[in-house]
Amino acid sequence: MIAFLIKRAANAAFVMLAVALLAFLIFRFFGDPVEMMVNEQATQSDRAELRERLGLNDSFVTQYTRFVGNAVQGDFGMSYRNQQDVMVLIKERFPATFELVLVATILSLIIGIPLGVITAVHRESKLANLLQLGSIVGVSLPSFVVGIMLILAFSVSLGWLPAFGRGDTVQIGWWSTGLLTPSGRRALVLPAISLSTFQITLVMRLVRAEMLETLRADYIKFARARGIPTDRVQWRHALRNCLMPVITLTGMQIGNLIAFALVTETVFQWPGMGLLFIQAVTFVDIPVMAAYLMLVSFIFVALNTLVDITYAWVDPRLRDDAARAGGANG
Repeated sequence: MIAFLIKRAANAAFVMLAVALLAFLIFRFFGDPVEMMVNEQATQSDRAELRERLGLNDSFVTQYTRFVGNAVQGDFGMSYRNQQDVMVLIKERFPATFELVLVATILSLIIGIPLGVITAVHRESKLANLLQLGSIVGVSLPSFVVGIMLILAFSVSLGWLPAFGRGDTVQIGWWSTGLLTPSGRRALVLPAISLSTFQITLVMRLVRAEMLETLRADYIKFARARGIPTDRVQWRHALRNCLMPVITLTGMQIGNLIAFALVTETVFQWPGMGLLFIQAVTFVDIPVMAAYLMLVSFIFVALNTLVDITYAWVDPRLRDDAARAGGANG
């Protein structure tokens, strides 16, 4: 198990170094940091002094090593546009993105799991066919189209919910939350539904497939033969054995939700990391772009590594196979 953990940690470190190289190349070849940081009245000597102070005259390897070392410490420099420390900006925006992703994940589970069970148990009914059709639509529609439709329906036509912004927030230390205010909760509804639509359909289709397989298992037939009520067999015995893949999918999709929340945040003008990244692209704010890329990649790698370790802990055959593969390669 220790060898397996070391191998997974080494793989994760290698991926992050590759991502750091990509982020560094963005720093190095997309725009001149000196020209973006100085004002128009700066002289050539001022520019040369700033270039030397930033270490831009050093070799490629030296600059890359320095970049990786600073990134490990959470130092991505100053934002060209806001003239603030990049990690301060991300710390301010991260709570909004995290709460949006959290609520979207909860919605996907509390809606997707029951719908998946219903479509599996009553698979020949009209309701199941209608839900299946709806899942195809949900998978096919881009999130920005869903967001615009929600705004037109519930904000423009009905006037029930706000179309943009985060509402009032409450500061708890450095964390800002809108979950504790009525306007914050109302503002969260539409973007959370928009972000969770694709996830709901994924969970629903996965639960349906797992339920159809589980309901044919011998222990389910035995439970029914013992006279256990049908609802209990379906919702407790069968569903419980279908949740492991759902939990795995949900854990891995959290990274996707954080990464692709930028579309939803742009549509609803949600003040999270995604909107910050879009603004950084618009103004060519390279430090913010690089920090966003590194942070999202770290979340992806950490979640995938955690899933691999969890699987290996649950099923020892996986780590044994990995150990044999390593021995064969050696």
